[in-house]
Amino acid sequence: MKQSLVLLPGLMCDHAVWDVQVEALSDIADTHLIERGVEHTSLVRMAEAVLQSAPERFALAGHSMGGRVAFEVYRRAPQRVTRLAVMNTGTAPLAAGKTGAAEKNDRMRLVDMAVQQSIGAMALEWLKGMIPPYRQNDEPLVTAIIQMFERKTPQIFLTQQEALFSRPDARPVLAQIKCPTLVLTGADDQWSGPARHEEIAAGINGSKLVVVPKCGHMSTMERPEEVSAALREWLTS
Repeated sequence: MKQSLVLLPGLMCDHAVWDVQVEALSDIADTHLIERGVEHTSLVRMAEAVLQSAPERFALAGHSMGGRVAFEVYRRAPQRVTRLAVMNTGTAPLAAGKTGAAEKNDRMRLVDMAVQQSIGAMALEWLKGMIPPYRQNDEPLVTAIIQMFERKTPQIFLTQQEALFSRPDARPVLAQIKCPTLVLTGADDQWSGPARHEEIAAGINGSKLVVVPKCGHMSTMERPEEVSAALREWLTS
C-alpha cells in the first residue's frame, strides 16, 4: 500500500522542485503538493492550510521555507505526521539587532528588484547565492529555476518574504519529534549548510542526516537522483 506524501516547496517555488521525486517515488507514494498564495501571510497560516488540505495521516517533506512550514505542521498536529523530512532549511527566528536588519535589507532588495525590473532579473541575482559557482553556467538548471520563479508574482514574493520575517522559532519542536526523520542539505549550500543541519539532526532523536556532495541550496533540482534515493530510504525504513 502506498503512503500519502505531502510535499512543501520553498520560497517562490512550485511543483518543479519536486517533479523528479514525484516520478521516482510513484511506486511507493501518493504525493500531494501544497503550494502557497498571497493569502498565506505567515508560516502559521501556511501550516494551517496544509493541515486543512492534507490527508488525515501523511509523511511530510519540506524544502527550504517548506521545511520551516513542516516544523509548524508538526508542532500543531504531530499525531497526523507519520514521517518528516526537512531539506536545506532552518529553525531559528529572525535575529535581533543588526543581523536581523541586514537579512531584511537583503530580502527587500530582491523584492524591490522584482517589482521595479522583473522576476527574471531578480532571479539572476538571487541565483548567485542559491546554487554553487560551478553550476551557474548549467543552462538547463538555471532556466528551470528562473522559469519556476517567473510563474509567481512580485506580490507573492513580498508576502512570502514578510512571512519569513515573522517566522516562529522551531528549535523547541525538535525534541518533540518522534517519527522517522530525514535531515538533508547540500555540502555547498551557502544559506543552509551542513553545520546548521547537523544541529537540527542532533536535536531530533533518531533522525538521519544526509549531506549531498557537490550540491547547493536547490538540492532536489541540482542532485535529484541522490535526493530521491534518500527519500526512498526514509519512506521504506
